[in-house]
Amino acid sequence: MLFRLFALTTLLFLNLYACKGGYASCVAKVKDSHAIQNSSLFIPISKTTRLVYAQNKPHAKILKQDPFLSLYLVEDKHPFAYPFDINMRLQLGTAMVTDKLAKEGKFVRNQVGLNTLAKYSEKLIYPALLTSSCCSLEGIVTQRGIIQKEYLNHFVVSKSSDYGDIGIRVKNEKGLVVVSASDPFMKNNPFKKGDCIIAFDGKKIQAASVLMRKILFSKVGSKHSVKVKRDNKFITYKVTTQKRFGGGALSDTFLEKKGLFFDEQLHLKKIASIFTKYGLKIGDKLIQINGVGVKNQKELRVYLQKYKDYSSLLFERNGFQFFVNIK
Repeated sequence: MLFRLFALTTLLFLNLYACKGGYASCVAKVKDSHAIQNSSLFIPISKTTRLVYAQNKPHAKILKQDPFLSLYLVEDKHPFAYPFDINMRLQLGTAMVTDKLAKEGKFVRNQVGLNTLAKYSEKLIYPALLTSSCCSLEGIVTQRGIIQKEYLNHFVVSKSSDYGDIGIRVKNEKGLVVVSASDPFMKNNPFKKGDCIIAFDGKKIQAASVLMRKILFSKVGSKHSVKVKRDNKFITYKVTTQKRFGGGALSDTFLEKKGLFFDEQLHLKKIASIFTKYGLKIGDKLIQINGVGVKNQKELRVYLQKYKDYSSLLFERNGFQFFVNIK
């Protein structure tokens, strides 16, 4: 009886913000909770924690970090009485909400993995929360697009910030889910660019967004079956989920698996310790792969797929050029 009374009282207090005043209440809630601070989001999601989206590490006790989506879970020393819940129920209406205004719209494209964030019908307001009229989180608005609630919820509830990988990137193409890139460095990777993904673990796949969530959210080391159509043949592969190294806010050229991370112009931003023996330094610029010039991450990923297991990389530093061989 006491529990029911407590639950009803909690719902009553939540409704001081939620639903009653529509999105105007959500604007007030964002303002009162200080969910927007400078160009970052500090969203209270419990009495002790806040979900942070920030380009730089926040000045708070970090409980968990997702470097792919620039998310942090931090300790909240000044708790807000009515935290935001991440709405995993069906929701028809949404709006971008700041501490000053709300702008209603709808999704026109769902988030496909870490690299392609969701697209909205209205011009993005950044930073902002994407909420229902009851002020439940449907996503967060970033400069690259919208990170949808499924990814926010996965980050909050998962013990690890790792993502799964089976060596493919996919896209929607003419009603099909098509492999747009295949990792040449993943051992025994059976997939080829252009394969159509028909089913994952026996369930039909109709959208790239759904498939990428299944892959990314799968536990490293878990085993799965993937049915593909290649030319006119149907093939089912057995694969084991490996750890994802690149994507989102990190580069995603497939060389991340080898410990090399780039900016968009292919300057090195991060180097794994194994590559110190090659004399590589932060800022070195990659200019060729296997004798072919590359100017950006997209070109590098395209050419990498043409060479299995071996790549010769030409770097430049202050006018000096040198080769590094990757196996």
